[in-house]
Amino acid sequence: MRVLIVDDEPIARQILREHLESFPEVTIVGEAADGLAAVEQVQTLNPDLLFLDLQMPQLGGLAVAKNLRGPRMPLIIFVTAFEQHALEAFDAGAVDYLLKPVRQERLAAAIQKARPLLAAAALKPTETKVQRMTARRIVGRHGSDLHLLDPADVIAFQAEGETVIIIASSGRFYAEHSLKALEERMDPERFRRVHRKTIINADHIRKISPLSSKRWLLKMSNGLEVVVAKRLAGLIRDETRW
Repeated sequence: MRVLIVDDEPIARQILREHLESFPEVTIVGEAADGLAAVEQVQTLNPDLLFLDLQMPQLGGLAVAKNLRGPRMPLIIFVTAFEQHALEAFDAGAVDYLLKPVRQERLAAAIQKARPLLAAAALKPTETKVQRMTARRIVGRHGSDLHLLDPADVIAFQAEGETVIIIASSGRFYAEHSLKALEERMDPERFRRVHRKTIINADHIRKISPLSSKRWLLKMSNGLEVVVAKRLAGLIRDETRW
């Protein structure tokens, strides 16, 4: 596991480096003291995992995450002294969010989260940037509360005018992104746009029934019914190996 540490505070980098050195599978390939250097080092060092401070001069951690480019993107664990940015961090696709001072047990838990994701990426060396950058958490709003939703629990996204509703196993939430932005962030092998106002999670399809010679009815795990073209229903059935 190749790791790059990014923090503008030398002491913070030293403490994190000492913690990481206790994990035999971790190899620290470099350190960066600001966001611009981090973007450059990601390109040259190809780390698997980026420990990224949020508050830095010139280019903060969230901006670094948005500016990363290339065929092979590292996983990101944000490290910060400010807990109020956690939702933004997860919305940016972070594996985890660690508060300073970093505790050894929390660091171990974060690395444990990263292991299966890195293993899965190693099995798909040719996957595209869109696939690698899929969201690991979806932010949904219910009243004044923001919820972090597992994409696997999301059944569908539906647009109602300018508003996008997240239909999940745990209830209905308002999305923080447009339907187009959500489509770009979600795993294209799982989430399929079946209508200009609807994206469904194919893992939640429970029944596909013919309505006519050209249209089929998808019934989802929560009872939601969606009408699709016969071609699209057949494609979903074939790709999900029904």
